[in-house]
Amino acid sequence: MEPALLKELLETLYDRYNRPEFIADDPIAVPHRFTEQSDREIAGFLAATIAWGNRRSIVRNGHRMMLLMDNAPADFVRHASPHELAQLASFAHRTFNGDDLRDFVVALRGIMTQYGGIGAFFEQRYEVLHDLRPVLAEFRRAFFAGPHAPRCEKHLSSIERGAACKRLCMYLRWMVRRDDRGVDFGLWRRIPMSALYLPLDLHVGVTGRALGLLTRRQNDWRAVEQITARLREFDAEDPVRYDFSLFGAGMDGYFKDDDGSIG
Repeated sequence: MEPALLKELLETLYDRYNRPEFIADDPIAVPHRFTEQSDREIAGFLAATIAWGNRRSIVRNGHRMMLLMDNAPADFVRHASPHELAQLASFAHRTFNGDDLRDFVVALRGIMTQYGGIGAFFEQRYEVLHDLRPVLAEFRRAFFAGPHAPRCEKHLSSIERGAACKRLCMYLRWMVRRDDRGVDFGLWRRIPMSALYLPLDLHVGVTGRALGLLTRRQNDWRAVEQITARLREFDAEDPVRYDFSLFGAGMDGYFKDDDGSIG
């Protein structure tokens, strides 16, 4: 597709999907329940953590997580007793179970205690490193610095092992991107939108290859860098805005093997 036509398509789909009506059926609906930044950071991180599979199931289970945390996620992370943490055992979303959720809550408590919050960690480290790639690696190490079951580590991708880190990149989009559309939060102002990387999953990869934005066959970190670099050609300051477009192309039936689920 000619670059001018491709940009026109991307912009049309961006306008169609980056609007408040998008929120209710997307995992971002979970942090949108809250107004305090600390609640949005925690709710968003946990919702992004389980963001694979059927979207309705993701949203439903994201809300269930919040219910188990008394609909006060930041306070729960800070103050939950051992008994309250044990009550998370009933949770399950695919392979992410209640034990994983408990370990993630405890790990988040460590991040809040040591750094002041997830946003504080990312903003502070970005200002030092000026590159989100090493920050992603540092965050994973800090997150798993305390006691935890090794099995839960699979639920937080490792950029150092070449993973696409789709869920972390999506979470960063939610927290960093800002516009007047009301979908993304734009809470972390010390990180520029130009520093973000595209959340790349199975379906976005299919769409990106069909549109000529991605040639690498594996959905790994090198593919993330490639497709994000192409999107920067259309908007250098806010390339990840086109996440809405690539998702929307699948939802609008441009590509038959995209079923609207999250990979």
